Amino acid sequence: MKKNISAFPRLAVFSVLLTVILISVSGCMPHSTGSTEIGVRTIKWAPFAKKGVMQKVYAPGTTYFFMPFFNDWHTFDAKLRNMEMTIKQGEGAHFEPDDVLFKTIDGNDISLDIIIAYRIIPEKTPYILEYVANDNRNLEEKIVRPIARNITRDLFGELKTEDFYVANKRTEKADQVLKELNLVMSKYGVIVENVLPKDYRFNPAYQKAIEDKKVADQVAERFKSEVNATVEEYKQRLESAQGEVNKMVAASNGEYEKSRIQADAYYEQQSRIAKAIEIEAVAEAKGIEKTVEALNSSGGITMVKMKMAEALAGKPIYLMPFNDSGGIDLKTMDINELLKTYGMQKAAEQKNQNR
Repeated sequence: MKKNISAFPRLAVFSVLLTVILISVSGCMPHSTGSTEIGVRTIKWAPFAKKGVMQKVYAPGTTYFFMPFFNDWHTFDAKLRNMEMTIKQGEGAHFEPDDVLFKTIDGNDISLDIIIAYRIIPEKTPYILEYVANDNRNLEEKIVRPIARNITRDLFGELKTEDFYVANKRTEKADQVLKELNLVMSKYGVIVENVLPKDYRFNPAYQKAIEDKKVADQVAERFKSEVNATVEEYKQRLESAQGEVNKMVAASNGEYEKSRIQADAYYEQQSRIAKAIEIEAVAEAKGIEKTVEALNSSGGITMVKMKMAEALAGKPIYLMPFNDSGGIDLKTMDINELLKTYGMQKAAEQKNQNR
């Protein structure tokens, strides 16, 4: 009876161990992925399968069953991650100050806060596990952080000190860093979505010099603005004076044009009068010419005689003899007849007066 009682615990323990072994050998254990996780399976031993990392990607939000002991299971979070490197303690990816320190191309020390937004490429998670890192944290520390800091130093170090005050130039460099990071990190299964430069700082002495320069520049700009305002004022005065001069010139030109038009009109009028006089004179000359031609003809002499007869009609005519020397020829003159004629003329005149 004792033998049977003592044998029972041994049999029970053996049965439990056998059950566990059978479950472990023939059964499967669940392996799950989160909503943004990618699973990677590693075969440690299998009679009919190749050992190592399987190149199959296990999708997010699912559960898979594998035999324990013979398989390893790793997950990678594929969501977008922001790795912030900043001088502010406790706010970045590292608790201690983690800003990027470098020199500008003109030799000044500068520190830069920057955020690298990246994610893993789901299809490359087997490669990441096999050759790069076994989780997200190791991937960031071994690959993302050192490569990002080196490329940021190199490219932002190409800027001059004063270029950091120009937002467009900082943005251009950030775009270059993004492009270069993707060329390098894509080989490691990482894609960079964005590079965001934030605050930047110079060493205190240089920062003080920059601030003093800013103040001096502001004063210079104020004086420049005052000079420009004075120049603009004198330009306005010049334009006003020029306007008055143009007004006077326009008035003078108007008077000149008016005088010219009047002179042209007077000249035109006198030209027409002269033309009319010329035409009239030509006509009169042609008339005289025709008259002369008529007088020179045989009928002209008769016409002249008739005109002379008309002119002498009713007038007393006395004929007195003249000698060759132009004097009166007394030898042939009848003095008595002359006195008689003269006396008769006088009597006629007195008679007319008495009337």
